Amino acid sequence: MLALYIGNKNYSSWSMRAWVLLKQAGIAFNEKRVRFDSFDADSTFKKALRGVSPTGKVPVLTDGDLAVWDTLAIAEYVAEQFPDKHLWPADKAARARARSVCAEMHSGFTALRGACPMNIEAHLPEAGALIWRDQAAVRADVARLVDMWGSLLQAHGGPMLFGEFTVADAFYAPTCMRIQTYALPVPPAIAAYVERVCALEGVKAWIDEALAEKDFRDFEEPYRLIRPPIRFGKWVHA
Repeated sequence: MLALYIGNKNYSSWSMRAWVLLKQAGIAFNEKRVRFDSFDADSTFKKALRGVSPTGKVPVLTDGDLAVWDTLAIAEYVAEQFPDKHLWPADKAARARARSVCAEMHSGFTALRGACPMNIEAHLPEAGALIWRDQAAVRADVARLVDMWGSLLQAHGGPMLFGEFTVADAFYAPTCMRIQTYALPVPPAIAAYVERVCALEGVKAWIDEALAEKDFRDFEEPYRLIRPPIRFGKWVHA
């Protein structure tokens, strides 16, 4: 049976991509969560991945003795193993474009990813407003997302980027989390897509489990010194 090694669900955006892809597609797998403690060579996290992945990073998919340790490679392997799940678009041109936008996510949007790390349980509109005001590269990344998502939704009629759920939606799910956490301004059509992604069964399951972790990792928290207390299901902000 497949096994997927992941990090903390609140923080690990690359883990989220692979996990959501499998979950949303209804592909059975065993989850192996490796808690972030640090990323030093002698950390518990790194030790747990020794012998599993040569990179010492998550996610890692194992299938028997085979390990696949890159998120895009995981997507391609799963799509080949489960062709009935139609994880890439059926049309050749659409499939090429889907691979292109996934590769763009894989190697791009570095300003957005660096300034707005994924933090599902946090609500950081004040930080988001300052980032938006001061970082032109973040604004440029969001503008590219708006153009990409808008053109794909228009071309394929929604509700997902290529009509039905594909690898591309799994790849951009953590970006949707960032837009929500930091309240980044996007047009209504893009905000509606973000809401639809969050409502997907696989994405909602990840979000719910991220919220249940309650595992504050200070090295993943550039904008919070502590994890705020919860009262009546809401964060208390000082």
